[in-house]
Amino acid sequence: MARSATRPAKPAPDAPNAPRVRQRLTAEARKSSILAAARRAFTETGDMNGTTIKVIAEHSGISEGVIYRHFESKDQLFFEAVVEPLKKAVDDLVAATEIVDRDRPLTPERQLEAMTGLYRQLVSTLVQILPLLGLVLFGDPHVAKRFYRENFAVAMDRLAEAWREVEHRYGYPFESPDISARAVMGMALILSLESHHGKKFDRDRAIALMSEGTVKGFFPALQPARRQR
Repeated sequence: MARSATRPAKPAPDAPNAPRVRQRLTAEARKSSILAAARRAFTETGDMNGTTIKVIAEHSGISEGVIYRHFESKDQLFFEAVVEPLKKAVDDLVAATEIVDRDRPLTPERQLEAMTGLYRQLVSTLVQILPLLGLVLFGDPHVAKRFYRENFAVAMDRLAEAWREVEHRYGYPFESPDISARAVMGMALILSLESHHGKKFDRDRAIALMSEGTVKGFFPALQPARRQR
């Protein structure tokens, strides 16, 4: 009489030894993970030209072919690795200016509060990408020129336009929003450098002083009565 073959029972889905089903990443999530790996690779090597796609693939734990499915070249990958967090920070700041006085008028006190929040966000973002900014801004002059014109200057101009819109709602002419945006970005960059290299640097105190000085030096004291609907 033939012995019936016994199949091992399948473990229950919640059993401790049950194999985990690996969740497939979306294209956007995969792209973000590649960018994060690229930032680590470029930062560790400190050299754009010496950081190959192979090195980035090793940092991300995927094949070079997968990277090329998301990015046409290493140059594109480098630019997006630097630009993405900067663009996101500016997107968030521009969105915040659109609703900064939606519920309450933008009094001088709230204007200072908003400026402090802007500095905090900018500094945090710049600290994150500081090594990469150094590579792109002070490396190949052609790359630096392209990055500044197409990305850094564009980010500052978007901030300037957002501030101009706020001032317009209160009936104040903003004489030089582009200059003020560049001054703010420059001071945020200095604060980022101090935060990165100065062990005893008091970032909170510096941001408070910078915010107060920026509001007094570049922005008029907005009054609720002047707001235009």
